[in-house]
This record gives sequence, C-alpha cells and structure tokens, in this order.
Amino acid sequence: MTEPRIAFLDRDGTLIEDRHYLGDPAGVVLLPSVTHAVGRLRDAGVRIVVVTNQSGIARGFITEAAYEATRDRLASLMAQADAQIDLQLHCPHYPPISGTCRCRKPGTELHERAARALGADLAKALYAGDRWRDVEPGIVLGGHPFLVPSTDTPADERARAAQAGILCDSLGLAVARYLDAGQRTPALTTQRRRS
Repeated sequence: MTEPRIAFLDRDGTLIEDRHYLGDPAGVVLLPSVTHAVGRLRDAGVRIVVVTNQSGIARGFITEAAYEATRDRLASLMAQADAQIDLQLHCPHYPPISGTCRCRKPGTELHERAARALGADLAKALYAGDRWRDVEPGIVLGGHPFLVPSTDTPADERARAAQAGILCDSLGLAVARYLDAGQRTPALTTQRRRS
C-alpha cells in the first residue's frame, strides 16, 4: 500500500480573504477558484491539510473558541463544494508573548504531526501559501513548495520565489504544477535553497 500524498495549504490569503485576526465565522470568504483547485487535489487522492499561524490568540485579539468557529466555517464551505479538508492545524503562539515554538511556520512541527496522522510522505507533499514562511517547510522537508502571492505578500518574498522557480499566480496553477510534476521531477531540497 502506497503512502498518500498530502497538500499543506495556508489559510488566510491563500484559501480565504485575509481579514487579519479573524474571529467571526461570517468573515470567512473563500477566494476565487480555491474549491476547484482543492477538488483537483482530492480527485488525485491527495489529502488536504490546512496549516495556519494564528498569533491573534496569543496577542489576545481572538480566542481559541473564535478561531475554532472560523475553522469550522471553512470546513463547512469547502465540504459544500466537494473540496473537503482532512485536517486543520494551527499555531496559537506569538514569540514575543509566548516564547519560541516549533509549530509556528516556518517551523515544521504541524506538518510532521499531520504526516504522522495521515501516514503521508513529507518529501512528496505540496506546500502552498502567500508568504515565504508557508513554503519554507517544503524546502526544509524536501517537498514541492509554491508561493501563491496575495496583496499582503512582500515584494522581496515574491522575488525570492520567482528566482527559485516556485512562484505561481494562483492556487490552481500551483496545484496543476504539483500534479503534473508527479514522480517525474525531484522535489525542491535544502541544497537548492542554499544556491
């Protein structure tokens, strides 16, 4: 039995509009075409995991319960569009307040936890998000990272991703490149990161 493939997707700015410290489920608005992109992954047998930094919890801007309400709303909206999410994991920390942790992206603890839970190979995974911290775990772990820029993506991060050949204009394009790559091309590795 082969290990399932897994896609790690950022939430705010990648799947939904980034409302900054979103605590109201009514504010969960899907970005255009994300359900189609996620549906393509599911059709290919890829497991879907949302990994998100939620420092607003540590900062006191939102509560865990408020985050959970937005998490559940996202799951509901995606399921209604046949783009079910398998797992949603979040980091509630903010280093100046709660100290350092391994779960805050670009840390890899949440990715490793999901891979263990789903029996997936991290080196065959898709890592997509609108910030460099979303794709860096894929570089560190040897997967397939793609930066999908939003209005909040810093120009230097766009340039860095373009230079590395991992910049995609949309999540749909990132998914297409990932699925097309399959086993034909090697994943991006830490060796490439140093070049």
